[in-house]
Amino acid sequence: MPDWFARRWLLPGLLCLPLTAEAAEPLRLGLLHTLSPAPFYMAQESGYFRDEGIDLTFRFFEAAQPIAAAAVSGDVDVGVTALTGGFFNLAEKGTLKVIGGALHEQKGYEGSAILASNAAYDAGMTDIAKLGGHSFAITQYGSSFHYMAGRIAEAKGFDVKSLTLRPLQQISNMAAAVSTGQVDATIAIASQAKPLAASGQAHILGWAGDVVPYQITAVFTTPAMIGTKPDLLRRFAKAYQRGVADYRAAFLRLDAQGKPIVDASTDAAISLITKYVFTGDPDARNKILNGVGYYDEGGALDVADVLDQVRWFKEQGLVKGEGDPKSMLDTRFLPVR
Repeated sequence: MPDWFARRWLLPGLLCLPLTAEAAEPLRLGLLHTLSPAPFYMAQESGYFRDEGIDLTFRFFEAAQPIAAAAVSGDVDVGVTALTGGFFNLAEKGTLKVIGGALHEQKGYEGSAILASNAAYDAGMTDIAKLGGHSFAITQYGSSFHYMAGRIAEAKGFDVKSLTLRPLQQISNMAAAVSTGQVDATIAIASQAKPLAASGQAHILGWAGDVVPYQITAVFTTPAMIGTKPDLLRRFAKAYQRGVADYRAAFLRLDAQGKPIVDASTDAAISLITKYVFTGDPDARNKILNGVGYYDEGGALDVADVLDQVRWFKEQGLVKGEGDPKSMLDTRFLPVR
C-alpha cells in the first residue's frame, strides 16, 4: 500500500475511532505463593484490576518478612502477608502502613489447627490448656506462629515461656516435625492438619480462630505510595474488594448446620485459584476446600487486634520502638471491623 494512500485514507479514519481508556497503570503486589491470598488471584483472573485501569503484577515470595522489606526498598508497591515482629519494627520507623485486612482467624471457621503429635497426645496432652511445658514448632521468633502461641497461652492460662519453641523456618517443616514426633505440637493450616489427623499421624486439639480470633495477614504499602498515588490505591482497593466478595460467596457461606455451602460458584472460584496454586494437582479441589481461610467483608481490617499484636510483640521485646501503634495504620482505603 502506498504511503500516501495510508496517510490520505487510513489515518483520518483512525483518528475518528473512539478514544480508549488511558494505558493501565502498573502496580506490583508482593505476596506468598500460597492459597492464603486467593481473593487476589480471583480478582486478577476476573479482570477486576483491569477494570480499574491497573496493570497488576504479582511478585511471589517464600516468606513474610522479605515482602515487607521489598515494599520498603521499592521493589513492590503493595504487599499482603502475615503481620510479624519484623514487620512492626519496620512500620514503627514510619516506612510501612497497614491499609486493610486479609486472612483472619474467625470463630466457627477452620483456618489454623492446633496440632499435637501422637506421642504427646498419648502421654496426656489431649487439650489445648495442656500445651504448657511442651515443645512447640514455629517458623521463627517474632513470626505470626510465635504470636499465636503466645495468645493461646494467654487464653488458656499458661505461660508462653513454658513452651520450648523450636524455630524450623518453613511451615512444611513444622507439620512434618509433629507427624514424626520430633516436637509435641504446632499450628498448621487446615489443608495440612486435616490429612495428618485423618491418616492417624497427628491429633487436632482445636482451631486457633475459636481460641484467639485475630488478623493473620494484612494489606500494606508505603507512605510514599499513599502520598503520591492515593487514587491508584483507591482503585486497587476497589478491585480487591470485588475479589473478596466473590471469595466469600464461593467459600464462606454456611448452611443451617454450620457447614460450608459448596456449589457452582465454589467450583468456578477453584478453577481461577488453580491457575496459581495446586496447578495440575488431581486433588486440588479437596486441598482448596480444606484450606480456605476467612476474609472479612470488604477486606476490613481488625484494628483492635492489630494494636493488640503490637502490644504483645512489645511485651516480648520483639518490637523495640515507643511510637504510637496507630501511626502504623491508614484506614482511608478499606473498611475496619
